Amino acid sequence: MCNETPGRYTSSHGLSNYDQPVEDADLARAIAGSATAIDDAAEAEFCRRFAPRVRLYGLRHLRDRHAAADLVQQVLMMTLERLRAGKLREPERLASFVLGTCRMVCMDQRRGAARRAGLLEEWVIPEEAVEDAEPRVFERERLAACLEALSERERSVVIATFFQEDAKAALSLSQGNIRVIRHRALGKLRDCLNAGAPS
Repeated sequence: MCNETPGRYTSSHGLSNYDQPVEDADLARAIAGSATAIDDAAEAEFCRRFAPRVRLYGLRHLRDRHAAADLVQQVLMMTLERLRAGKLREPERLASFVLGTCRMVCMDQRRGAARRAGLLEEWVIPEEAVEDAEPRVFERERLAACLEALSERERSVVIATFFQEDAKAALSLSQGNIRVIRHRALGKLRDCLNAGAPS
């Protein structure tokens, strides 16, 4: 378990006093050596030692405290899982491994954000992105009925652009045609759902 509060811990692997300096390599070996039972003391000291460093990295590179907090949890858990499995080949490079994991997770987050932004830019028309003042919950049956009321091409475009990454290839239509058909189809769906029944 991760606990960032400094304190005096007792470990079953010879590292009984974490108030005293302990090398990263010894800490890594203590966690890796606890194959039959989790070494709470060693893991708590690991979290106490590295959580502030990971948080600082997240604040510098993500510029958001919530994202930085998520980064701390993700990086510490990924590192602990690798340590528990004995997969860190060079325990003395624990700090470097943590830093590398920070970089990898941040890169994954940026790629995901860029991909979402690209999809929004490619497929969403500005007026479609305006949310209602109060969210509405549509019944599945009503939505299914309204989808069935669309033409086959309109229905295919709506479904493909929502559920397939490469809708253009799947539909064999130009991007411009897909945008126009999707815009009209979503308008029909909106009218149908507002009316409460397919027209």
